[in-house]
Order: sequence, then structure tokens, then C-alpha cells
Amino acid sequence: MKDVSFQLYSARNFPPFANVLEALGEAGYSQVEGYGALYAALSDAEIASFKEGLEENGLAMPTAHFGLDMLESDPARVLEIAKALGIKAIYCPYLMPDQRPTDAAGWRAFGERLQKAGKPYRDAGLIFGWHNHDFEFAALPDGSIPQDLIFAGGPDLSWEADIAWIIRGGADPIAWIKKYGDRITAVHVKDIAPAGEKKDEDGWADVGDGTVDWKGLFQALASTKVRYFIAEHDNPSDFKRFAKRSLASIQSY
Repeated sequence: MKDVSFQLYSARNFPPFANVLEALGEAGYSQVEGYGALYAALSDAEIASFKEGLEENGLAMPTAHFGLDMLESDPARVLEIAKALGIKAIYCPYLMPDQRPTDAAGWRAFGERLQKAGKPYRDAGLIFGWHNHDFEFAALPDGSIPQDLIFAGGPDLSWEADIAWIIRGGADPIAWIKKYGDRITAVHVKDIAPAGEKKDEDGWADVGDGTVDWKGLFQALASTKVRYFIAEHDNPSDFKRFAKRSLASIQSY
């Protein structure tokens, strides 16, 4: 039986989060993953209240996303939030298009930047890593791949592998799992709808209802260091439907 988490970003359009946490607990989840906008600006009292909401619904938050700006500019506050919420692994989730390098040297330097940004968190005993999207797998003019360069510049970076984004980036997820399995500490479990379907949900699907071979992927991931499996859907029309169906599918593999 896998300990499956739920990325709360999937329910951002269904406030209030008190109701979301209740629904996730009722659906059978024991863990959630946070994202920066959810807690970055909260006071200590609000953080404590949020933690109470987790506990009341039998939920823990072992993993969380924080934006790069906050990770670099206010590590003390990030660590305070992590301690208060029981976070054990922090992942930097995104780089805005206008900030993305255009050559190999730039991407390697970005990996070095992440390596430096992660030091306070690694020193505190936390996992620190990068969460991918699709742009990291688009070949540069010299043929190099940004994801390789990020890891070259950041030798201590863990990886939260978002498998469906690897696929949308035109890459083979099995090959990447084999290549960097020793870096993978978390995986986003999401699915892609058949071409032309689920347009109202940006082409994503509930896990098990799409085209991604999750049974085969779980077999490949069994040889990695992955600790956390996080169900995610970037734009579900019904988060409760997604949560329940995806949890059932993941537990069946």
C-alpha cells in the first residue's frame, strides 16, 4: 500500500481549504503537498491554524513547494514554516519563461544557483530539490538538455519528477528514471488525456483514465529512492472526483 499524497494546487480553485482538507481525509489520503502561495504569506497563528486543519483530518504535509525568490531571500522563514508544518522535503517548482536561460552555460549556472539556494535546507536535514515541467527537456541549439545541465550544476539536488510533464516535453520518462533514479525522492503522479479530449481540463486526466503507463512506471520507479507519490491534476473540473479516482488507481498498481 503506497502512502499517496495530494498536491493542494490541484484544489486551488475550490476554496475554502478547510473543506478541501476535510474532503481529502474522507477520500482516504494521509498526506498532502503544499505550494508556496498557500502559506508563504501566512502569520505564525495562521500557520498553526492550518496545521490544526491538517491534523483534524488525519493529514500530514511531508513535502512542499516554495518559490525560488523566497528560498533565496528568506531561508529562515522557509525553515520556520517547514518546522511548523512538519515538512521534510522542499522542492523549487518553476522558473518563469522570461528567466529561463537560452544556452548550456546558463542552465548549468541555474543548477549552481539551486545548489547554493538549497544549502540552508540540506544543512537543516531536509531534502531539497527541483520539480520539473516540460521546458527542461527541450534540446538547446547545441543539442544539450536543460535538465541534464541543472543536475550537472547542482550535484546535491534531489528530483521531484513530474512524469507527465516529461512526456509532454517529448522525452522518455523511463530513460530519465534510469538515468537519474538516485536523485528521485518524489514523483508527481498525473495523467494525460487522449489527444483532443478533456480540453476543459487542459488535456489532463484522472490517474488511470489517461494515456500514461503508470503500471510500467511504478515498476521502473521501484529501483529509485522515491519516498513520496503525489497525485496532481493541474486543472480538474471536480477535485473530489480526481482525488478519489486517482487514489484508487494508484493503490491498484
